Amino acid sequence: MHVDDLLTELLERIRVILDADTAAVLLMEAGSDALVARAARGLEDEVRQGVKVPLGVGFAGSIAARREAVLLDRVDSTTVANPILWEKGIKAMLGVPLVSGEEVIGVLHVGRLGPRPFTTEDADLLQVAGDRVAAALQARLLAVETAAAQLLERGLLPTRLPTVEGLEFASRYVTADNRTIGGDWYDAFLLPSGRLWLVTGDVAGHGLDAAVVMGRVRSALRAYALLDAPVAEVVALTDRKVDHFEIGSMVTLVCATAPPPYDRFDVCSAGHLPPVLADPAGGASFLELPVGPPLGVTREARREAATVELTPGVVMLLYTDGLVERRETSLTQRLALLRDSTRADAPEAVCRDVMHDLVGSDTTRDDIAVLAVRRTPTPARA
Repeated sequence: MHVDDLLTELLERIRVILDADTAAVLLMEAGSDALVARAARGLEDEVRQGVKVPLGVGFAGSIAARREAVLLDRVDSTTVANPILWEKGIKAMLGVPLVSGEEVIGVLHVGRLGPRPFTTEDADLLQVAGDRVAAALQARLLAVETAAAQLLERGLLPTRLPTVEGLEFASRYVTADNRTIGGDWYDAFLLPSGRLWLVTGDVAGHGLDAAVVMGRVRSALRAYALLDAPVAEVVALTDRKVDHFEIGSMVTLVCATAPPPYDRFDVCSAGHLPPVLADPAGGASFLELPVGPPLGVTREARREAATVELTPGVVMLLYTDGLVERRETSLTQRLALLRDSTRADAPEAVCRDVMHDLVGSDTTRDDIAVLAVRRTPTPARA
């Protein structure tokens, strides 16, 4: 059942139980200190007109700010901010906060057209109903948000990796065991000039908001990459975009880019863990490169890049922190395990082995994105 349909059905039941003529739910608007009418029975104009009430203002705003029930036996411009209520002839009102955990998520209120005031017993009953509405609402909104985030996040991942002569690719992307979507992503794309870009990144946080920011950062980086500017400059431009438009967001990423024949990659990191390089002749090690601050943390951060040569047979592995971070084990130990698990093998085998060794049957609490690239080995001479 859709969230709005669920609320409408619950409001109708509440209206009957309390012998009320109207019932409505206003929810806190994301990113603002205001309540917005979401569902109503008996006074649907609130929803149709998109009524918005600032926190602490009027009847509904006071309920949310004070986190307690409010009874009114006079409804006019001195007690209620929404003129629809007194214009329709409402004489008495009762409202309670909708609380989830420690957070006020909205207000539930009822009204009567006749001069029949609500009682404290009515308030207790409405609060019980409000608690159930809040619980049902949060469960349904979480399900809807998760589904939307999954569609968004999956839709933003590459449907297929590039076909590039001389290179082989493989990738993995898995969500956390609790199915909570985060902001992890990987990307691999070719520009019209033939330049190749490889990216892994992570937006701090979880849920739909993180997935939305991830999509915007990914799109911005792709757009700036079209300038064919150095990788450090592209990361700096993306950082300015995050700092200005994604206020409060923090994003880590690592970008590796190379022109044909794709034997030398320039790599830039913004607060991200370093790629692993696996050489057929010398084992695996972490790429040494300057690491700047995450995007969105400080203005005009200096961005630098390192150059790495990808000789035939060498594998470069990019990943997000969900692969290596575990509460019960130190990051140093986990990174050592990742290094030891990364071999100069076919990228598909590299992804398989890394996920087997570092994830296995563990319960994962974060998304994981992995991207492996190998320069095609030189055929052995007969």
